[in-house]
Amino acid sequence: MRTRLFAAAVIAVLAVGAAKAETYDINVVLPLTGGGAFLGKAEQQALQQYQKLVNAAGGIHNKQLNFVFHDDQTSPQVAVQLANQIKSSNPPVILGSALVALCNAMAPLMKEGPVLYCFSPGIYPQAGSFAFSSSISTQELAGALLRYAGHRGWKKIALITSTDASGQDAYKHIKSLVGSEGHKDVQLVAEAQFNPRDVSASAQIERLKAANPDLLIAWSTGGPIGTVFKAIRDAGMTTPVATTDGNMTYAQMHQYEAFLPKELYIPSPDWLKTSRPDQDPNAVAAKAAFYKAFEGTEIKPDGPSTFAWDPALLVVEALKKLKPNATADDLRKYLDGLKGFAGINGLYDFPAVPNRGLGESNVIVTRWDSQQKTWVAVSKPLGIPLNN
Repeated sequence: MRTRLFAAAVIAVLAVGAAKAETYDINVVLPLTGGGAFLGKAEQQALQQYQKLVNAAGGIHNKQLNFVFHDDQTSPQVAVQLANQIKSSNPPVILGSALVALCNAMAPLMKEGPVLYCFSPGIYPQAGSFAFSSSISTQELAGALLRYAGHRGWKKIALITSTDASGQDAYKHIKSLVGSEGHKDVQLVAEAQFNPRDVSASAQIERLKAANPDLLIAWSTGGPIGTVFKAIRDAGMTTPVATTDGNMTYAQMHQYEAFLPKELYIPSPDWLKTSRPDQDPNAVAAKAAFYKAFEGTEIKPDGPSTFAWDPALLVVEALKKLKPNATADDLRKYLDGLKGFAGINGLYDFPAVPNRGLGESNVIVTRWDSQQKTWVAVSKPLGIPLNN
């Protein structure tokens, strides 16, 4: 009897171990601490909700999806160390990280795989490479924003950007777009830069205010944008302000409520719950599934949630269709040829927009509504105002 009980116990332990082993692990590198944690934690929450959704539907090849999170501490050096460690197990994909500097540090390690699906829109992967970028590029977000400004009659643009990688990416693209074909009706009348570690941007804002702009573009992500918003308030500047969708978080809007610009515009993908009547029905269904995944939780999905959601959706759906032992090259080739895939940000077309799938035609301009406490669409795709 004791022998049989012992044998049964061993079998039970082995069965539990086997069950635990039956997971499909996908490694995710995110800034869960440090300056980028406001993004990393929100993206982690979104992935955890998506994981539940996938597993409720049967997982991947009858294995439970398991996102394995690694904290890069908002440090490019740590991100590189983590990427090298993960690469040693030869996975088909790594998701993350969340910021330009972190992804740019990791991407050179992926020349022969695995696929690196970065959650920052601010990197520009080479077509056919193993690196992919989430959402819509800074250049195309800025292009739609400037088009919206032109249609609104906001001809004179002032620009302030941070000196970090995200700010300099925006500076380069906005400078090249102003006055170019399609944007000849807007001009840059003043510009300034600030260090994201600065505790004040008052001097820069006073100088920009003196130029009497029609629109102030303030491009920086996270805590530094709060410094700029405070300076705008202190200067008594009532000019409409636009910023990056990296700041499209409810937490920030709540934290900065006392000094938010009266008119705050953000160009972004069309992920908002309210839907345009002409939107593709498959994209509408994808958005409905996204919002449903957060029902019954205390999480209110916002911009960072979307940076992680669609890359995870694309990768998981690809892995489901590929063979169970799919390689990084299998996954890369599948994504390279994917067209008409409906995500929460629109229909993806990777042959048309390599290694990203979304372009300027997927951009709308939104405005923060302080009464509704959310963003509302004020433009059609490409930044064309709704009343045009």
